[in-house]
Amino acid sequence: MSETHTRPVRGRATIRDVAALAGVGIKTVSRVINHEANVSVATREKVEQAVVALNFTPNQGAGALRRGDRKTLTLGLLLDAVDNPFSAAIHRAVEGAAWERQTAVFGASFGDDPLRERALVEAFTRRRVDGLVLTTISDDHTYLQTERDQGVPVVFVDRPPRGLDADTVLTDNREASITAVAHLLAHGHRDIAFLSDDLEVSTARQRHEGYRTALADAGVVPGPVLTGLTSVEAAYEAVRGLVSGPDRPTALFTSQNLVSIGGIRALHDLGLQNEVAMVGFDDVFLADMLEPALTVVAQDPAEMGRTAAARVFARLDGDDSPAVTSVVPARLVVRGSGEIPPTR
Repeated sequence: MSETHTRPVRGRATIRDVAALAGVGIKTVSRVINHEANVSVATREKVEQAVVALNFTPNQGAGALRRGDRKTLTLGLLLDAVDNPFSAAIHRAVEGAAWERQTAVFGASFGDDPLRERALVEAFTRRRVDGLVLTTISDDHTYLQTERDQGVPVVFVDRPPRGLDADTVLTDNREASITAVAHLLAHGHRDIAFLSDDLEVSTARQRHEGYRTALADAGVVPGPVLTGLTSVEAAYEAVRGLVSGPDRPTALFTSQNLVSIGGIRALHDLGLQNEVAMVGFDDVFLADMLEPALTVVAQDPAEMGRTAAARVFARLDGDDSPAVTSVVPARLVVRGSGEIPPTR
């Protein structure tokens, strides 16, 4: 009978393993790993060779404790939905900025659930992240005060904090929405519908306010208002029902990118894409390839992410100035769908 020999399974190499292989003390290995002085060239080479031979990865948390700087070289990033292109662009920008600082990003999404928001933030803080970049839904952010008091920088992106004074990066949703609706008014529309996700979300409320303000300034009565459209499918059904009757509005202001996608599909399925005008909030992938191409007020989520990351790292570098709110401008992108004239 033949014997089967298996390779013994062991865990990750430790700093003790590196010290034993290199024939030095643990403190010497620590000095080499942390790029400290007072280590000879020959000793440094022996330790580095042992690190490579054992495929040793330093424990960042333990290293932070030894150094006394509490830095784990990690950030916590909380977004509404990772599959939303707007959130994905923020995520990429924060990761890009963090990479330049040799910092890893823990990302998560909460799907507009305040309980999940708090649970995820607590998960980040238990892992001792150096800073937090947060998009949130809850109506009270005082639960973050303890982290702030302990020196953890918190930056809010897209939605402002409540009950907490913190750095914030926003789009001026109200003014951008006024621009969108004013554009439709300038092309002769007086029956303009507003379609949105949940008005409990601060950005949705601000865009609705901008819609009503633009109409009021023009002396125009608001058109149909459909809210709570939290998916492409919900927006599709809402727009299909809205424009199928004889009294359909002549224009749509779709105030969120997923709502715009649902609206585009509904208009195309009904053959009304050249009869009902549309301006969307947020750009949509391949929007310029549609017929007609989609006119939007485009936010700059990449710049919002870069700005948020810059604020976090400025705080980590010692900036203790008062909290600031940075407003990243949106811009009107004229492509065709918002310039269709009223058919009645």
